[in-house]
Amino acid sequence: MAVRSRRPDTRPAAPMIRTLLTVERPRPEAVRSHAGAWRFAVLTVCFGAFMGQLDASIVTLTYQALRDEFHTTLAAVQWVSLAYLLTLVALLVPIGRFSDMHGRKLMYLYGFAVFTLASAACGLAPTLAALVGFRLVQAVGAALMQANSVALVTTSAPPGRMRAALGIQAAGQAIGLALGPTVGGAIVATLGWRWVFWINVPVGVLSLIAGHYLLPRTRERARVRRTDAAGVALLAGATTSALLALSVVSGLGTPAWTAAALGAAAAVASWAFLRRQARHRDPLIDLDLLRRGPVGSGLLGGLCGYLVLFGPLVLVPVELARRQLSSLTAGLVLTALPVGFALAATLAERALPLGWDDRRRSRAGAAGCVAALVLLILLPVDAVLLPVPLLLLGLALGVFIPANNAVVMHALPRSAAGTGGGMVNMTRGLGTALGVAAVTLALHLTPASAGFVAASAVLLVFAVLAFTTASARPTAAES
Repeated sequence: MAVRSRRPDTRPAAPMIRTLLTVERPRPEAVRSHAGAWRFAVLTVCFGAFMGQLDASIVTLTYQALRDEFHTTLAAVQWVSLAYLLTLVALLVPIGRFSDMHGRKLMYLYGFAVFTLASAACGLAPTLAALVGFRLVQAVGAALMQANSVALVTTSAPPGRMRAALGIQAAGQAIGLALGPTVGGAIVATLGWRWVFWINVPVGVLSLIAGHYLLPRTRERARVRRTDAAGVALLAGATTSALLALSVVSGLGTPAWTAAALGAAAAVASWAFLRRQARHRDPLIDLDLLRRGPVGSGLLGGLCGYLVLFGPLVLVPVELARRQLSSLTAGLVLTALPVGFALAATLAERALPLGWDDRRRSRAGAAGCVAALVLLILLPVDAVLLPVPLLLLGLALGVFIPANNAVVMHALPRSAAGTGGGMVNMTRGLGTALGVAAVTLALHLTPASAGFVAASAVLLVFAVLAFTTASARPTAAES
């Protein structure tokens, strides 16, 4: 009698795949036991920081090309950035909470995968609407990465090295910002705007591999009974309504009454969100954390710092394009800002006096921002002179932002690192979005000849506010 061949048993495959997709994998023993393991983890996070900021600084240089290809206005094109940023801001804190419960490494790696695939899709977008839609998906990936980046850095670094670790991460962001204008200007001028998104693909693949082997598993996890879905919706509604209102008054082309309606919706959603957070058993943002030492003032200062950092990324290319200068020239000029940021974020630890604490460093950096923006307003708008105040502004922000973030994270318990990191990165996303919207609004409301000075003055106001928060915030001991 013939013996029937037996099929291999494939039933264990499903649980194995489920485990692969839902359980954090440990690092190899050789990596885990290495004296520099924390540096490997921080440098891996720098891949994500580099990738996100490279994308942010490149995209602003595509505005003119997108306007020409899709025959639309600056107010419409800015939604390539704003749609991304709104999604990012709405998701950062809930994803931070979710990651505190289920694993920061796992969520971070998922972020790389989604961001990389969405970047490839953005390069294939046939219409502006499709591009904005793909950017929404890209923002989901970015939120998974950014909600966990600060937490992975601060929980990997040994005691006493947190500020240095955050400085390394900030340097990774700055390198992405520095390469963005130069690389972006060259790509737009030669290969076209689609390659601006495709450049993310190889970086994303390398980051996935590095993250799998070098990032640590989550050791301390938060216990949350349920997710505040209504809080997520209210936060998204508040931020979206506010930025839509700014976009309407910036020349989006919709009836004027919609700005007032959107502003009212933003106010109501913000009030309802804060009221819900105060009463919910498991709030999306624990208001007690915001009152914990310098956390609240630090987050406000961080928002202002990122607004001042990203505002010029829109302002300078638009102004130089108005003066008939190429995208490549604009990119080269703009590079001075992130180069200064990278230098300060990397070297400030050694260059500044050892006795200066984070509060004093953030105050000095904010004061430098004010001085640099005053110089930007006073100097003539010239491709040769512009790099000077931009370099000084980058240096000041490279001192302010890492020190400010360290102040916030030091004041939070380790079990809330993901939530705290989500809040820090939410202020970055919101500050970036407000920087884009505020500059666009200033350019729209003033004559073309006065737009650069008006937009720079708006940035100066926020730099002064950052200095005020850095000077007035209490230390953890004073609270």
